[in-house]
Amino acid sequence: MKPAILLVAAVLSFPSLAFAQGAAPAPDIKALATSAQVQELIAKAKAMPPKPLISQPIVGTGAARANLEYRSGPANPASIHDNEHELFYVIEGSGTLTSGGTLVNGKRSNPANQSGDSITGGTDTHLAKGDFMIVPAGAAHQITADAGGAIALMTFHAAATAP
Repeated sequence: MKPAILLVAAVLSFPSLAFAQGAAPAPDIKALATSAQVQELIAKAKAMPPKPLISQPIVGTGAARANLEYRSGPANPASIHDNEHELFYVIEGSGTLTSGGTLVNGKRSNPANQSGDSITGGTDTHLAKGDFMIVPAGAAHQITADAGGAIALMTFHAAATAP
């Protein structure tokens, strides 16, 4: 867990990432989460009624946020974040990240994001505890927990900057 906390701290130190999607800064939630606190968030998610995605904040300041995403059951809709890269760190469990390709039945869910039922033509990558993966802005992606299991991820969105 310490590598994930150090990575989040390093990413948060870059001022250019502070205002993802051009949003006004949100109130700070907290700057530190211990491994025990993250395990408490996972236990809380496990105790909730089953849903494909349960998301809880881990740490954040301004517009920069790291979240816990607990995924079990059927796949969530596929996504594209137009203006943000998304970093994933697998805290526990395993699953498949499908990235690239085209959204099936894609639609705009808000001005900066698109969603779809699934992805066609993407590349599957199996993820397990301790793995990191980054999906660039504009790339379709979808995470599915392994059959009968669950996957707990730390996710972090970073603003894509113009070249």
